[in-house]
Amino acid sequence: MKRRELLKSIGLMGGGAFFSPLANAFSSLNFFSSQAKNNLLPGNINFKPSGDLLKSAFGKDFIWGVSTAAPQIEGGWNEDGKSPSVWDVFSQIKGKIKTDEKPDMACNFYHKYSEDISLIKQMNFDAFRFSLAWSRILPNGVGEKNQKGIDFYHRVIDKCLEKGIQPWVTLYHWDIPQVLQDKGGWVNRDVINWFGEYVQVCSRAFGDKVKNWMVLNEPLAFTALGYLLGIHAPGKKGFKNFLPAVHHAAMCQAGGGRIIRENVIGSQAGTTFSCSPVEPFSGAQKHLITVEKFDAILNRLFIEPSLGLGYPVKSIKQLKRIDKYVKSGDAEKLKFDFDFIGIQNYTREIEKYHWFIPILKGKPVSAKNKKLEKTEMGWEIYPEGIFKMLKKFSSYDGVKKIYITENGAAFPDVLSNGKVNDKKRIIFFEDYLKKVLLAKNEGVKVEGYFVWSLMDNFEWAEGYRTRFGLVYVDFNTQQRIIKDSGLWFKNFLSE
Repeated sequence: MKRRELLKSIGLMGGGAFFSPLANAFSSLNFFSSQAKNNLLPGNINFKPSGDLLKSAFGKDFIWGVSTAAPQIEGGWNEDGKSPSVWDVFSQIKGKIKTDEKPDMACNFYHKYSEDISLIKQMNFDAFRFSLAWSRILPNGVGEKNQKGIDFYHRVIDKCLEKGIQPWVTLYHWDIPQVLQDKGGWVNRDVINWFGEYVQVCSRAFGDKVKNWMVLNEPLAFTALGYLLGIHAPGKKGFKNFLPAVHHAAMCQAGGGRIIRENVIGSQAGTTFSCSPVEPFSGAQKHLITVEKFDAILNRLFIEPSLGLGYPVKSIKQLKRIDKYVKSGDAEKLKFDFDFIGIQNYTREIEKYHWFIPILKGKPVSAKNKKLEKTEMGWEIYPEGIFKMLKKFSSYDGVKKIYITENGAAFPDVLSNGKVNDKKRIIFFEDYLKKVLLAKNEGVKVEGYFVWSLMDNFEWAEGYRTRFGLVYVDFNTQQRIIKDSGLWFKNFLSE
């Protein structure tokens, strides 16, 4: 979940709960549907979904889950043999996190995983998407395994299975070991081998219990924010870092899928992409050209190489510079026939042409300039966007099925008398889920929906201020309280 401004200098901006390509997005006029308003009058929370939204309409095999990420929830940053990740180090630098907070403790999931998985069951979800911390499993990045780290994830997986919850594992959610970053991280081509070894260890250790795997989480987010803009870990800047990081991540995306398929019998191998509809400021041709460029970066840069289409260099000629890092045989290795893809949508982006901005020739129109409903992140609430992205990605030949692996919203939650009345979040989910159902009914092979996020957590460069969770976390006491939105899902999923 959560990404910020990507690139004001060339007009690129970030996506996901924390990399929504619209740090300055519009807010939707359609946020409050009339029926939702009637169901959720102040002081009259109704946990029943509106009459035209039923779990059964999605089908009995539709997967309902919640998502998290290791560096955002685990804590235990140096316990039981774990080495520092790039986020452990980056967050120590004053000013890198807006609140100067650190993920050292986060949600203390490392010690409270049993309680947290029980909360998932209590809300009637049947799947839990979580990531593995590379530096907890391989403290040196490669080589000697940390058995205590491996044992921890076995306990997490076993607890899920005990509760009747499917474990869905993300292999990489932005936390490369610092020891490998010291050698160049994703800029160093050796990362292809480092990552391959890590995937081999994980798939062999957990493959008998875990069948659903995601290789990378939002590769555009961690390459652009961490290696182009420097506003996320590891804080590197410039195209000299970004372009090799993109190519190496794309190589690992496909390579990781091949390893999972080889090692895990009956596996579903997938990977996830941040995405947003990109629309023109007006119908003028100059704005349409800008939209094509933004769409190429935000929505096409990583999926198209995996489908054998190559990088979208026809839309952005400057991407040809990536050829410098492409070796003989790479084009074939970039391809992999994934069993599914995950898409992660939060908002949309409206682009306006600006001749003086290099490469993308435009920039997003700020949501601050529009009197529309938006989340605490300043992102437009635009349910139509998830429908458009489902349609767009399903139109690719080679995409077999889609899961929404993140979708959610941050609002200024207030704990009062032991409760969190987050009615805006409930309306958000109702409106977005209606659009998911519409896409499914129109033939899109969307087979699951994962909420971002299970609980409030360390939201990257935003610190702990921004809350996306269904579960409220008091970061001083580590107390958990299910919000009204979590109770809404409990009711919705009990059908």
